[in-house]
Amino acid sequence: MNLSQEEWAEQFKNDDNAFLLDVRTPEEFEEVHIPGATNIDIHKGQGFVYEVDELDKSKNFYVYCRSGARSAKACEVLNQLGVANTYNLLGGILDWKGETE
Repeated sequence: MNLSQEEWAEQFKNDDNAFLLDVRTPEEFEEVHIPGATNIDIHKGQGFVYEVDELDKSKNFYVYCRSGARSAKACEVLNQLGVANTYNLLGGILDWKGETE
């Protein structure tokens, strides 16, 4: 599900079952990321699938990338792998006004 910056931030903040996933490259992640995020690069292809398969699929996945395109694709893949709740950050970290590190 695509959420606006405000909706995504508010929902994430109030979700006790949230898992924060950054699907950008490790280099992008090193530059800047949202605190608490796990980085799994969607460009790894099958490697992305293997790593995601190890995660707790009962979590609510809050997914972001640079602008929202890769994370939208990642949400589709997560859904196919059995994750029921995925939330894509529209505008990605480019539009993010929240905390970063």
